[in-house]
Amino acid sequence: MQNGLPEFSDVLDAQERIRPFAVRTPLLEHPALNERAGGRVLLKAENLQRVGAFKFRGAYNAVSRVDKATYPGGVVACSSGNHAQGVAHAAALCGCRAVIVMPRDAPALKVERTKGFGAEVILYDRETEDRYAIADDLAAKTQARMVPPFDDEFVIAGQGTAGLEIAEQSQAMGVTPDAVLVCTGGGGLLSGIALGLSGALPGTAVHPVEPAGFDDYARSLAAGERLENARKGGSICDALLPEMPGQKTFAIAQRLCGPGVVVSDEEAAAAVRFAFFELKLVVEPGGAVALAALLSGAFDGAGRTVVATLSGGNVDPAAFAAMIEAA
Repeated sequence: MQNGLPEFSDVLDAQERIRPFAVRTPLLEHPALNERAGGRVLLKAENLQRVGAFKFRGAYNAVSRVDKATYPGGVVACSSGNHAQGVAHAAALCGCRAVIVMPRDAPALKVERTKGFGAEVILYDRETEDRYAIADDLAAKTQARMVPPFDDEFVIAGQGTAGLEIAEQSQAMGVTPDAVLVCTGGGGLLSGIALGLSGALPGTAVHPVEPAGFDDYARSLAAGERLENARKGGSICDALLPEMPGQKTFAIAQRLCGPGVVVSDEEAAAAVRFAFFELKLVVEPGGAVALAALLSGAFDGAGRTVVATLSGGNVDPAAFAAMIEAA
């Protein structure tokens, strides 16, 4: 660590720590997708990770380091669902208590799965309540360690292990990606992958992809400072709705990431359908925005080799059915 920010060596350390538990997810290629994109597309299928999302990587790297004597109350986290499940599952593996603060409009599946891992869930109103204030108060009262959803050095380093795998797997295929598209909310996966690639595949362009109306990274990178989103909710991409970029994640992204890409909810839903019908994969809308960028042309993949993350597959069954039937 340097100035509170993780370095490439911290990603390597995280890889060794999570190796016995995290799934080494595949880097997938499909001719139908290559044809649509006009180039070569490799999909990092983190929807096949433990808890159905990349979040387990960072959660386990952080939770497994918690000193139980210092934090007898275990861990506290706030999340719309994927980080919640990651922390809950990591806490269960490490034998400590977990309390998760989740928005009332979080998909029921994510709430139930978080409870299923043994965590206590406390619901809040996304529009009127401050989830961080609630979580910080809980952590103080119970002597628990707060595990932020993205702006934490161990969480970032853990997410960066996906970047190491992208480098290793693409090189094993004899391929050097021209660009990596990352589904981006608070920026943990974005900054982590960029950090991992900075040492493993230096020079590879890394781009955040966000839903329209929640493009705080695209705007912040262009402006050179962190900017807030005007809204706190209202997108089908529930996993990608932060108030603004994290301080640590943005500091890394500002140094290592390229311009942002923005897609609409309709384009995200179309990507969910494409993943189901053509690739036979279940992906949630927020986990499909990088794929949507290629399918919609928001990012031009013609004649290039592009890696796109599929960051999660925890979609509400009824919402998923409605999106599929819309085809």
